[in-house]
Amino acid sequence: MLKSFGFIILIFLSVSCHKPSDNNDQNENGLFTKTIVTDGVSRRYAVYIPAGLGNSPVPLILELHGGGIYIEDMTGESGHKTPYKLWMNLADREKFIVVYPEGLNGSYGKPTWNDCRANSKVSSTADDVLFISTLINELSSKYNIDLSRVYVSGTSNGGLMALRLAVELSDKIAAVAAIAAAMPDSSECGSPVNPVSVLFMNGTDDNHLPYNGGTLSDPPSPDNGTVYSTETSVKIWITFDQTDTVPVIYVFPDLEPDDGGIVTRYTYSNGMQGTEVVLYKINGGGHSAPSIKEQYSALFEKYFNKQNHDIEMTTEAWNFFKEKRRN
Repeated sequence: MLKSFGFIILIFLSVSCHKPSDNNDQNENGLFTKTIVTDGVSRRYAVYIPAGLGNSPVPLILELHGGGIYIEDMTGESGHKTPYKLWMNLADREKFIVVYPEGLNGSYGKPTWNDCRANSKVSSTADDVLFISTLINELSSKYNIDLSRVYVSGTSNGGLMALRLAVELSDKIAAVAAIAAAMPDSSECGSPVNPVSVLFMNGTDDNHLPYNGGTLSDPPSPDNGTVYSTETSVKIWITFDQTDTVPVIYVFPDLEPDDGGIVTRYTYSNGMQGTEVVLYKINGGGHSAPSIKEQYSALFEKYFNKQNHDIEMTTEAWNFFKEKRRN
């Protein structure tokens, strides 16, 4: 489940105790929780290695949790609904490695990411860019990873962190997917350096990260910082990547009318070095990753508004990622 930026204590979310494994067998397959030391701090991550990878280099996908979420909640080990565990099904079929890194505790005592919001007071102060960079190096030393095909997906606080990586780690990242996230309008980060393909997937009814920009949280709290609108965030990357300015538009079938809305995809292609910028506008969607198979409860939707059930976030993100290469 998603807990956004530490705004609400979700009493229905229990966290399992999962003993980390330090099995470093390069022939292993399955899901393992491991640790790595960066900046003098031991950091946790889960990695999923599908069977039958073969001898060819494979892509690496990093999935970043929202604020307040543990990696066991992302992988499904805590027993809760989670669209993010579906990456492992895709990995089995498409043959790539999935990693679920974990942030350090923020002001409310649960994992967060130090994204680019200069006016946020809720996240940790960890050097998470260093953590992710070191983790990529560590994994590529153990597994046969295609370093031109490293991708990052994240939701909420994790989505903002994915955008930070697009700005500050573009020498290692080919594409990012930012779910329920936008560019901060008060940023401690600089400008992007290398072209990166960027996907946004945002709900127009998001009550924690407003689609039209502004102060985050429900009710809005200055401690959580501010963001640009989704449309402005998309335009920032269209301008930087020099993509087409007129999108190709596709409206997805409304598979479940009761989920409150429909999904429209706007694709801006032909950017520098083959980059694309894509917006999935979840009309009527709330603060969550869309999913057909992993549907959140009515209690979740009471706090975060409607979850769309017309598309599968992981499938759409993978379709976006799979042809992207870092030059």
